[in-house]
This record gives sequence, C-alpha cells and structure tokens, in this order.
Amino acid sequence: MPDHDDVANSLEQLLESLIKMVGRANKNNDYLQKRMIEMNQNMDSLQKRISQLEWIMKGQLKDGPFRNYPTHPHTHTTSEIHDNISVHF
Repeated sequence: MPDHDDVANSLEQLLESLIKMVGRANKNNDYLQKRMIEMNQNMDSLQKRISQLEWIMKGQLKDGPFRNYPTHPHTHTTSEIHDNISVHF
C-alpha cells in the first residue's frame, strides 16, 4: 500500500503543476487579448483608408477621369493681357 506521505507529495506536486499551467494560460490569454485589440485597431485603420479611397474614387467618377490643373500660375496683370491682344479691323 502506498504511504500517505507519498500520496500527499504526489497530490501537492500535481496541484503545483496545475497552478503553473493556469498561470501560463492566463499569461497567454492576456497576450492574445492585447494582440486582438491591436488587430482590431489595424482593421479599423484599414477600413478608414478603404473608405477614403472609395470616397476619392467616387469623386473621380463624378468629376470625370481627368481633371484640368493649371501647369503654371497665372502671373499676368490685366494690362499685360490687354497689351498682348491684337485687334484687327
């Protein structure tokens, strides 16, 4: 028959082992929860970027595929423009 001290020692070791396992599981759970929060934040950021791209694309479709942007700033004064206009009779 096993000695009561041996059984008690075995149960104590088993309990310590289970406590360590629960501690590691809790630590892993905390890590996983933090990672899930980070992933959700990344997903929110990506969704925001997608929405911005969709908004830009809708604007491009509405305004047409090409936009006319001036290639140089207009620096001529009104008098300079009038001087360059030739009138023929």
